[in-house]
Amino acid sequence: MQFADTQEARDFLALHPEVRSIELMLIDANGVPRGKLLHRDELLALYEHGRPLPSSILALTIQGEDVEESGLVWEVADADCWTYPLPGSLTLQPWRAKPTGQLQVSMHPVQGLPAAPADPRHVLVRAIDRLKTDGFHPVMAVELEFYLLDKQRDANNRPQPALQMNGQRPQAPQVYGVYELEQLQPFLDDLYAACDVQGLPVRTAISEYAPGQVELTLEHRFDALQAVDEGVRYKRLVKGVANAHGLQACFMAKPFGDQAGSGLHMHVSLADEQGHNLMASALSDLEGPPGTLLRHAVGGMMATLDDALAIFCPNANSFRRFQANSYAPLAKSWGVNNRTVSFRVPGGPATSRHIEHRICGADANPYLAAAAILAGIHHGIRNRVEPSEAIVGNGYEQVRETLPTDWLTALRALEASAWAKDALGEDFLKVFLAIKWAEFRQFMGEVGEQDWRWYLNQA
Repeated sequence: MQFADTQEARDFLALHPEVRSIELMLIDANGVPRGKLLHRDELLALYEHGRPLPSSILALTIQGEDVEESGLVWEVADADCWTYPLPGSLTLQPWRAKPTGQLQVSMHPVQGLPAAPADPRHVLVRAIDRLKTDGFHPVMAVELEFYLLDKQRDANNRPQPALQMNGQRPQAPQVYGVYELEQLQPFLDDLYAACDVQGLPVRTAISEYAPGQVELTLEHRFDALQAVDEGVRYKRLVKGVANAHGLQACFMAKPFGDQAGSGLHMHVSLADEQGHNLMASALSDLEGPPGTLLRHAVGGMMATLDDALAIFCPNANSFRRFQANSYAPLAKSWGVNNRTVSFRVPGGPATSRHIEHRICGADANPYLAAAAILAGIHHGIRNRVEPSEAIVGNGYEQVRETLPTDWLTALRALEASAWAKDALGEDFLKVFLAIKWAEFRQFMGEVGEQDWRWYLNQA
């Protein structure tokens, strides 16, 4: 695990005398940034000696509540665990009203015990290191869809798309609409400017398949860890810029039952140490004879999909996204240049060949999702797993093996998986499952508006 050099802090403080506060953030199991707001005078000591955070910070539900069954709360006396800064993560938050810095930390593998195994970033490092040991360097890119919403609810107390520059609220999908992007220009201008400040490689903006839904792409990175770090920081940035505009950036998997869900699409290939794409091949080769690295990678992801589904779809709402003809996949399927399947191989020159993993909702933790994807690929390569026949045409009409579509089934599969224990680490999995079972019990125990609307009078 590589941590930042102290000179980085000295340079930042000298360059930014106007900054009085720095947001310290650690990413928890749900992908939620948690931490503290530090005074600038505390920064140098953090770089030199680390910063303690309580063990329970990595044992929280998405509501921020302790999970005693994790073993990281009272059992270890909520012990201090030392975190250290990640290289290149010290930057500005330009959306803040007053100059504020931002710093991402991770648990030290030894000084961060007992919480260190529960750090999601460590889980991804483990998956990457295992691939590199066999000569494979994962190349990745992160795509996140989100809704831009008003903070004010509508007359029925439902979330609603943000007002556009023309004073109107979008009603139709207008997918790929350029006028819709023009209406978001003040927000997008500030978002791009903030990404420039933080060094995030944000590129194309797209009006997605629902009113108020947007996607911006991030560049592929030869260093998969860097790609996912950037994806995590981009999500924090989007929420911050939206908040500064009086809006809410929503990354729920399915915020509206009658509109498209939001996905986390992860693009992945494998390279050698010099950066040459080991998956480079003609499209015709992929559907032909067995044995290509890419086919084995797809086969491994298909073979481990049930076990990993609770990582890709970690919440009750995640499973509402799986609907036919919704651009969300329904089956263990793959295909070439086909957006109706789970694992899509895009067209283009052979040197750019890669796989687009389309299972995850935007609510997934990018570190854990990437780790499970890479571990599945590694499983397929090591065991020479061949995928099923590629789907040609409408994958929704050719469903062969459907995905489980409920949270309970996915959690049980993850809990029983020997592959997951090895791939993600048994200590991590214990904490993650304790958190998710606690959330499951709480979610199922809550009685709300739908229960009353369906059953109050009729039952």
